[in-house]
Order: sequence, then C-alpha cells, then structure tokens
Amino acid sequence: MTTRGNLYTVSAPSGAGKTSLVKALIESTPSIQASISHTTRNMRPGEQDGVNYHFVSLEHFTSMLEQAAFLEHAQVFDNYYGTSQQWVEETLATGTDVILEIDWQGAQQIRKLMPETQGIFILPPSQEALRERLTQRGQDDNSIIERRMRDAHAEMTHYVDADYLIINDDFDTALAEFKAVIISQRLTQIKQQDRHQHLLHDLLA
Repeated sequence: MTTRGNLYTVSAPSGAGKTSLVKALIESTPSIQASISHTTRNMRPGEQDGVNYHFVSLEHFTSMLEQAAFLEHAQVFDNYYGTSQQWVEETLATGTDVILEIDWQGAQQIRKLMPETQGIFILPPSQEALRERLTQRGQDDNSIIERRMRDAHAEMTHYVDADYLIINDDFDTALAEFKAVIISQRLTQIKQQDRHQHLLHDLLA
C-alpha cells in the first residue's frame, strides 16, 4: 500500500522569490511536484503553456468552474487561477507530495476542503528588497509595480494563517529551510508508521 503524499500550499507576495524557491526545491528533492494551475492571465516572456501554467480563455475557465473541476480558484489582480482537483488527488495517491503555489485566498479554500494541508508562507527581508526585486524583473511599468507593492502589504498580513514561515533573505538558507519542512512532514510518526508497517511489526514481534 502506497503512503499518501503530503499537500502543501505556498503563498507569498509577488517578488518574494516563491517561484524560484519552489523550482529549486523540486529539482533537488525526490517525490514532489508542483501543481500546474489554470489561469486566464497572459503568458509572460519565457513561459510555456502546460509547464508554467495552463493558459486558458475566460470562457474555458468558466466552463471548468461550472463543472466543479477546481479544488480551489481565486481572482488575483485582473486574472483567474484554479487548481485541478483530479490531478491533485491522483498525484497524492501515488505517494508524491504536491505543492500548490497560490495566494492566501486559495490556501484558505484548500485548508477547508483538506485540513491536513500544510501552509508555508514566504516573506521578503524588507519592503526595499521587495521593491528592488519587482523592479529588476523589467516586466512591469512603475504604476504596476506600485500596485503590486500595495497588494503585497495586504497579502503579507496573512502570513499568520500559515504553519511555516520562511524569510527569503539568503536564497540558499531559505531553500534549506524549505527542504526541512518537507522532510519533517515525511518523518511524522503517522507517516513513518504507515510507510514501515512490516519493519515495525518485525521489530516489535
């Protein structure tokens, strides 16, 4: 019998480094995948459909919503995002951990439906650092950056809803802390008991 994987929500304000940390974690940690959300926003330079997101029209997204295909969905800025419930359930059943990169609204929806979900929140080391990271992207004009800074403040107030808090000042340190969360969840007594039933039976026989 395969031990069910763990489900994580990872939230952060835009520019905190969430996507880079998740990518580095998945590349260096076995048996963990990031869910690829559906979104109505436009594709950014360097992104690929089906890799970064499933880019869909508003009509297609609405159709999936009517079919109750999403585990969670939310409006962020002027766009919509949603997580396929079928994909998450099937992946967890294989024993693979799943990471959902979503905002605090989506994280709350997930927690209500799946209370065992572990929430992780990533914060920048300062507002100055956040502004610098947003500016260095070179993707948005000043008005959009200012709006993202305002929205970031509102987003960051919800760190209190998470189980784990990581400050992304030094990337390597933040990544090590991220890995520590994943490993600690895999080593809980309940997970280990399920994973090593035969060993425990033999040891205690």
